[in-house]
Amino acid sequence: TRSRFLYYLFSLGTELGNELFYILFFPFCIWNLDAWLGRRLIIIWVWVMYLGQCTKDVIRWPRPASPPVVKLEVFYNSEYSMPSTHAMSGTAIPLALLLLSYGRWQYPLMFGLILAFCWCSLVCCSRIYMGMHSILDVIAGFLYAILILVVFHPVVDLIDNFNLTYKYAPLIIISLHLALGIFSFTLDTWSTSRGDTAQILGCGAGVACGSHVNYIMGLKLDPPPDTLPLSLSSLTVTVFGKAILRLLIGVIVLLLTKVAMKKATIPLACKIFRIPHDNVRKARQRMEVELPYRYITYGMVGFSLMFIVPCLFHFIGLS
Repeated sequence: TRSRFLYYLFSLGTELGNELFYILFFPFCIWNLDAWLGRRLIIIWVWVMYLGQCTKDVIRWPRPASPPVVKLEVFYNSEYSMPSTHAMSGTAIPLALLLLSYGRWQYPLMFGLILAFCWCSLVCCSRIYMGMHSILDVIAGFLYAILILVVFHPVVDLIDNFNLTYKYAPLIIISLHLALGIFSFTLDTWSTSRGDTAQILGCGAGVACGSHVNYIMGLKLDPPPDTLPLSLSSLTVTVFGKAILRLLIGVIVLLLTKVAMKKATIPLACKIFRIPHDNVRKARQRMEVELPYRYITYGMVGFSLMFIVPCLFHFIGLS
């Protein structure tokens, strides 16, 4: 059946695992709600997505065949299928949000459970509806995300503390994320997965380095301990207006950062590795260009998210 309602509903579900959602959700969380929570969500998200993409590359199951499946989306069609990284992020983000925020924020547990269930179900079902995954891919993604959460949730505080306080943290973070990006991919044909992984790793490294600089400079983004547990009660027009203004200005800065870094890094990588860049699309698919360009560009986006944009807010009186 061709239901317009279902199509738009599941398109929204798919969007909850795409870049547009991340560039709105994480900044909103960090700038308007709770930077402590935002940093930890990003740490978990980076590991979940990285392990998911690597597992796809190891298992190498093709996408469901079309026909019989009707594909309503083709953007990620060049990637392998098992496990569904959309299902993984759609499971890990709402569950991590619930685990990290309950007790820190005042809200009924039932509300958190219902939100997590609806979010997770919407993303998982959307991948089957869109023809991008089999039921098995989605179930595997769901269970894999829970396994990663079980392992990483207990150590997320340690990782965040290390990122903030350890003297040589930026050096270790950048080296580790670079190494993970370089050594994890042996693609037989080009696909979007290598670039996406470099993008996620770059973003994670940028956020961690930005957090470290904030800490060193004494810029306190986290709510003070005496205000805990936090409540969502006082939503006034001014508070709401400021939140939307912060999101609008901040995301524009992030997008400008992305465009500027992309314009600078692609020709530079082509020059260094002597790759002709008259056809940018072809050049971008070469590992020597794709990894540094994605890594540096999104590293700067992550750094801007944590450090440059909050400094700008402080400067214009929006913090």
